Amino acid sequence: FQSEGPLDLRFDPEEGRSAAELLSRMPEEQLANLIYEYGEERFSRRIARAIVAARRDSPVQTARHLAELVARVVPRSRDTERIHPATRTFQALRIAVNDELGSLDRALREYPECLKPGGRLAIITFHSLEDRRVKEAFRDDPRWKSLTRKPLVASEEEVAANPRARSAKLRVAERTAAEIHVVP
Repeated sequence: FQSEGPLDLRFDPEEGRSAAELLSRMPEEQLANLIYEYGEERFSRRIARAIVAARRDSPVQTARHLAELVARVVPRSRDTERIHPATRTFQALRIAVNDELGSLDRALREYPECLKPGGRLAIITFHSLEDRRVKEAFRDDPRWKSLTRKPLVASEEEVAANPRARSAKLRVAERTAAEIHVVP
């Protein structure tokens, strides 16, 4: 959040539009919906309004500029050590510019064809948007038999040693013999 570098957030800088480009062009309502949906941010409307107002004078081009802008309009939580107020906004933009959820959905549809019946797939997710999609795919696709009713999560000891593990959830499913027949 303190970087003066460009606000890009793409995994591959040669593909698609950067986060700065997205912020410079997206209408306020659409931006608010994106931040709410992908960042699960309660204050998405305030944030979008502030971004649109700021870009009239100077477009948001750096991570620091965006972080400071969001911090000004999002009330500080009581637990100020937990996460930076801009975390959810950055998450939403990263998901959008990389089409992360679309990629996950496509992979979940294709993975069963990569395994023989009895083969197993383990997926680690890091936020609820991903976890929900994996859980539903394992539950609703007849080619999967879920082996983890509840996701496996890191122990307190693991989180103490590796703080990034705090939000990780592991789900495992086994490929069944069921086939999906597509009618042309």
